[in-house]
Amino acid sequence: MEVNSPRFPVLDLVKGRQYCFRVRSINKYGVSDPSEPTVPPPPHSVMAIRDTDTSVLLQWREPKDKDDILGYYLYYSEAGTQDWKTVNNKPVTKTRFTVHGLKTRKEYVFRVKSVSRAGNSDYSDESQPIMVKSAIYVPSAPSAIALLLCTGSEMVLGWRAPSCNGGDPVRGYYLDKREKGMKVWREVNIKPVKERQFKVCNLTNGDFYQFRVFAANMVGIGKPSEASEAFLCEKWTMPEPGCPSDLEFREVRNNSLTLLWATPLYEGRSPVTGYLLEVSQGDQSDDWTALNDSPICDTRYKVSDLQTGQTYRFRVSAINEAGVGCASLPTEPVTAETQPGTKNIEVGVDDDGFIFLGYEATDMNDESKFLWNKNYTDPIGADRVRAETKKNRSVLTFTDPSEEDLGLYTVEMSDKPNLSSISVFDFPLAVIALKSGWQIEVSETGSVRLWLQTESLSNAAELRLIFNDREISSTPHRKINFDKAKGLVEILFDQLSPEDKGSYTAQLRDGRAKNQFTLVFVDQSKYFIHLPQRPYFQEFLSWSINEDCELIIKCKYICAPREKRIDQEGRARPGSSMQNVWIEILNPTESDKGKYTLEMFDGKETHKLFLDLSEKGVFKKQLAIAEKKRAKVTKGLPDVVAIMEGKSLCLTCFIDGEPAPEIFWLRNDREIVDQNHFTITKEPKCSTITIHNVYMDDSGMYSIYVRNQYGSETVDVTVSVYKHGEQPPTNAVQMAEGNVTPSKSSSALMF
Repeated sequence: MEVNSPRFPVLDLVKGRQYCFRVRSINKYGVSDPSEPTVPPPPHSVMAIRDTDTSVLLQWREPKDKDDILGYYLYYSEAGTQDWKTVNNKPVTKTRFTVHGLKTRKEYVFRVKSVSRAGNSDYSDESQPIMVKSAIYVPSAPSAIALLLCTGSEMVLGWRAPSCNGGDPVRGYYLDKREKGMKVWREVNIKPVKERQFKVCNLTNGDFYQFRVFAANMVGIGKPSEASEAFLCEKWTMPEPGCPSDLEFREVRNNSLTLLWATPLYEGRSPVTGYLLEVSQGDQSDDWTALNDSPICDTRYKVSDLQTGQTYRFRVSAINEAGVGCASLPTEPVTAETQPGTKNIEVGVDDDGFIFLGYEATDMNDESKFLWNKNYTDPIGADRVRAETKKNRSVLTFTDPSEEDLGLYTVEMSDKPNLSSISVFDFPLAVIALKSGWQIEVSETGSVRLWLQTESLSNAAELRLIFNDREISSTPHRKINFDKAKGLVEILFDQLSPEDKGSYTAQLRDGRAKNQFTLVFVDQSKYFIHLPQRPYFQEFLSWSINEDCELIIKCKYICAPREKRIDQEGRARPGSSMQNVWIEILNPTESDKGKYTLEMFDGKETHKLFLDLSEKGVFKKQLAIAEKKRAKVTKGLPDVVAIMEGKSLCLTCFIDGEPAPEIFWLRNDREIVDQNHFTITKEPKCSTITIHNVYMDDSGMYSIYVRNQYGSETVDVTVSVYKHGEQPPTNAVQMAEGNVTPSKSSSALMF
């Protein structure tokens, strides 16, 4: 098209489509060559730099021919997807721009276009992929410098860690000092201190000193803390203890948190006997309220009944015989709120039958580590557990669990300690329970039955019988029966032979639960001595004809004294400890009179002891003495107690007995060992258990078991925890918060 003006409107273009234009000149001699394309050249050297967890700083270089460039358009895509999206709707005039709204820990690539009046350039080359996460910078300043001990020429200082480590763990601290009234600071240590505690030496007695602390990471040294107050360098001689230090939070939740602290370096004139805790609401309030009425001995405390969303500060004071020492510096303000990503520890049994604790983190970086502890501070021995980390999950597997492993386990992330989780490790119900161990019975005909019984098993249960390190099965001489519904394992022998002596092990597995039971069957007399001796035929029925043609039928039998073996399933239950052996008779009656024999085998011979309760008046006398002196609960608990989640429940029982009974509190038939969530007090005539800040998992059967040498007694109560807004069970005694006293029991006598 020929036009007479250097301007020409182009119509009917399609929106979003790119076009190129060129122009030719015409005169009387002809048409010129076409002009060069008018679109600008693209930028180059596009580079992405880490900024925050959701943004990236993008930089690029402008093209050499930049005269007509009006700005730039930016584009991004997740690495490997080629799903490009536009960053800006209006051209960016500078050569750097912060791209927001990206996904944390995702990789992205970027490219840029130049914009001119003539159109847009081609795309620049893609940037290198970059993972979105915070950039690393120097840590913030430490705070709360406290004097922990002074000897007259030395001061021990403690301080609070920086609120932000700059994206990299703090590698150490540097200290400066100056005398009061001086402006010049002098460095204390040349090498960084890893702990948040340091002893400053070579000080002048009677002078005042101020200190400041710097934190350092791999990037460099951050800003200094504010100067401490002026501390007098004078030897401490006060009788009260110094202040606790190193206050930290764990398991911060909506209504609770756990506070940890370190013992004072200065004890005073006598050892520290306990601690008092105080709380203040708000960021700066000086209105302090006591948390505990009586001192606590531990250096940790679970604070309950907090208001969700409310901010708190805490401080701790130590006590000795001289009195209460000075309080620690207040903690940083903390908000009672469960943080996003908080999870609980999983307790279970793996496919190989090993008990494990598992924790899965929702947000990790390259430097994040799982830190497992027992009872908050105790290290976990490598000989007891096996720790494995795969991606964002850590699993702690107990290789050979025993009572030594019971306790309080915590896990936290190295960069987010407030997201820690806690678990009280009591063996999970993944072990097949035994009702009766290996028993041996001999019939009149000489056949032998070996048997044991466990809890009821499912149809999927499996049994392996190992005899002298090899697996055995039924044979004509030896029959094996396995009744899964009854949990009964039997081995039946027609006649025993020397080849049948050895070790028998029953290995049982039911889903993830398993157990094994071993019988060493070496000397038959060791096992048969306890068997009931009933009448039996020594010679079986036979016949003959005498000289008078009479038919004579005869047999020979032996009638042994009738004795009854005492097992674990009757009312009379034998028991033993390392020092004592006893028989526990539940609800004794006249039928329990008789002669009792105790047989003990030392590996070579059998020893017997006798107690005759068949003489007239002896049994009644023994029964009266045992009834009067046996351990008993003098009051009872209701069948069911209901309490709202978050409250505290106190169960109290009154007891009697001579000598004073031993006292045990049980939960679901297991002794309670957690002294953090439960507080147990034991007095000669009374015992109390307090469940602090009850939660849904606290529901179950609770029992108090008392015993002495004359008998025992058990009191049960079912605790039902319900959520706020729900209705408690109709058959339960509803408790707002407070004490419950006992009301029912079962008793036993011991001889």
